[in-house]
Amino acid sequence: MPLTSLWDKKLEKPQKKSKNFPILESNLYICSAKVHKRMNERFKVVYSDEALDFINSLPQKAKDKVAYNISKSMVITDNELFKKLEGTEIWEFRTLYNNIKYRLLAFWDTEEDTLVIATHGFIKKTQKTPAKEIAKAEAMRKEYFNDKKLEKK
Repeated sequence: MPLTSLWDKKLEKPQKKSKNFPILESNLYICSAKVHKRMNERFKVVYSDEALDFINSLPQKAKDKVAYNISKSMVITDNELFKKLEGTEIWEFRTLYNNIKYRLLAFWDTEEDTLVIATHGFIKKTQKTPAKEIAKAEAMRKEYFNDKKLEKK
């Protein structure tokens, strides 16, 4: 099945990991078939609709840089690209492009596969990550795991 670029359109028939979080192929391409994990990847990335909307709202060169940084962070450990926020279970994909700080917040799900679920993104304007953005990601994390529990029943 041919792949479609993440930046061109959303997944039409997502695999059901959770109702709000379609699985996207980890090299930042969408595939409605089986998701394949490359040998050297540490995890797969799952994007919420809100995360996809944020990414799609960015200028093309910023999208490309975000995609590159996410792909790179899946293969190597670099705190400048993917970092845990202190005192939380939330992580952030970090991109700096044209002096603009793009952030995509995420959390881990290692129950079945090694997944990183991207909840939403924003442009960082202050030194610290805003508490409301962290709270939003934590609420989405809670909802994700509650939905997952309900699906198992």
